[in-house]
Amino acid sequence: MPVDRIDACFARLRASRRKALIPFITAGDPGLEATVPVMHALAAAGADVIELGVPFSDPMADGPTIQRSSERALARGAGLRYVLETVTAFRRDDSTTPVVLMGYLNPVEIHGTAKFAEAAIAAGVDGVLLVDLPPEEAEETLAIFNAAGLALILLASPTTADSRLDLLAGMARGYLYYVSFAGVTGASERLDSSAAGARLRDLRSRSTAPVVAGFGIKDAASAAAMAAEADGVVVGSALVAALAEADGAEAAARTAKAFLRPLRDALDSH
Repeated sequence: MPVDRIDACFARLRASRRKALIPFITAGDPGLEATVPVMHALAAAGADVIELGVPFSDPMADGPTIQRSSERALARGAGLRYVLETVTAFRRDDSTTPVVLMGYLNPVEIHGTAKFAEAAIAAGVDGVLLVDLPPEEAEETLAIFNAAGLALILLASPTTADSRLDLLAGMARGYLYYVSFAGVTGASERLDSSAAGARLRDLRSRSTAPVVAGFGIKDAASAAAMAAEADGVVVGSALVAALAEADGAEAAARTAKAFLRPLRDALDSH
């Protein structure tokens, strides 16, 4: 099953005592033709998993950088069909790098959860993170995804109660995403790696799935600091902002590679 691609990735990382580097980009930004080249560039620069944002008209968990990116992508016509076609195209030359879609519940429900899961698996998607799907309401979606072999990636935060952490840890597939602070994406001034460390250690002790940390990670130093107590880190807004300045697919791919390499080096050197 495709979810095995995520498990195999983290097994390789554990065996080599390395941490996962997971970049996030918005599908369709900085251009429809740029997404696949950028994904390949990220994989070449050391990405272990790629999170591909599904553009949405009301991205309530995202800060202004990703909101604007989503708006630009939607204006270009980057809907769910485009996202799945993009993953299919990426898979023609990369059969190993896991791809996780990150987005919101509404497009999945409109498509039909079972039909969406089937289409996602056919395209080569490994997991889906639905920001606005609480675990208490995820039973049906989880069952459909599990049956299809699609990992439902769940979120935990600094304000998550212990009882809910245990629920999340028991449900987690692929990896568990720890939101480093309560707020929207991109607010790097609120990142406190020392405060997050104890929380990450506790969460990792509860979860059999790997735990990665995201929100506020913007460069090599913040990536290395957060990776100290996590199985990996997610970098999103800073990369999306860098890509927004790129003119054309080739420039976007070069930008992606140049942005990610220092983070890969920092994680490997620590």
